[in-house]
Parts: sequence; structure tokens; C-alpha cells
Amino acid sequence: MDENTALERLRAGDEAALGWFIDRYTGYVTTIVKNMLLPRVPESDAEEAVADVFLALWKNAQRIGPGGVRAYLGGIARNKSRDKLRSLRADVPLEDDVLTIPSPGPDEALTERELHERTRRAVDSMSEPDREIFLRHYFYCQGVAEIALALDMNTNTVKTRLRRGREKLRRELTKGEA
Repeated sequence: MDENTALERLRAGDEAALGWFIDRYTGYVTTIVKNMLLPRVPESDAEEAVADVFLALWKNAQRIGPGGVRAYLGGIARNKSRDKLRSLRADVPLEDDVLTIPSPGPDEALTERELHERTRRAVDSMSEPDREIFLRHYFYCQGVAEIALALDMNTNTVKTRLRRGREKLRRELTKGEA
């Protein structure tokens, strides 16, 4: 069975199709959830978040377009993980100097989709390991110490690279404004 067929069957209420998606995407969803939640929360809470992701897939299959299941699952996994952190009153690890992305003004024709694409291109243009540090911190919500340990770097180096990454992203996203 291919993904589009499984999605059609899922929309029709076929539990076997849900099983197909669970078999195919559990590793992907679990990686996102565990990167965001562990070791801040118990393993059982991470497993519950993974289950919640697939429950959301079951309930919202009608909204997902062909070829969009992986992106949907990734987004829901991040959202469920953030919700779990908030519900446990855990801090989402962002520094005091948070990333500020300008939002479109009333006179701008820039849509949310275009802003997303510009942001993605700006992050993709970062060199390694800056891009990995940036994604680990802002996408997977990993703390500076955790990133430093994983990449065998000094925590101050990670902080400096995050600051430079934010500055670069800010410059890229504000080009042509003012």
C-alpha cells in the first residue's frame, strides 16, 4: 500500500490504515518527541505524546493533503511536545535574547507562507554547525548545554553561534524593509 492509498483508507475510517501509518512513522515521531521532551519529562509522558500525535492523525485525516502526512506528523509532534512541556510547567529553553521575526505589516503583501519560505531559506543558508545548532535549539527545543554536549562544544561557543544565527536570520528577514 502506498501513502496516498493509506490516507484515503484512513479518511474512510479504516483502522488498518492507521496501523500502516503508525508502523511507518513511529520512529520519526518518536525522535521529534524525545528530542524535545527527554530528559525533562518521564519516558511515559513522551510515549503519551507520541500516541497523541497518531490520535490527531486519526481525527484530522480529512484535512491532510496527498503527500502531506510526514509534514503533518512532524508539526503535530512538535506541538504536542510543547503542550506537554507547558502542562508540566517546564520551561521551553529559549535564551533571554529570543529570536524576533518581523510579522507582515498592513501595507505589505507578504503572506505567512512567504515568511515561512524566507525563514526556511535563511536557516538553510547557514553553514554547519550553525544550522544544526539553530535547528536543535529552536526546532527541537534543546538547551544550550545539551547541544554543547551533543556536538562536543563549549556552551559559550553554542551561545555565540546562536546569537550570530539570530542576527543573520534577522538581517535576511528584514532585507528590503524600512
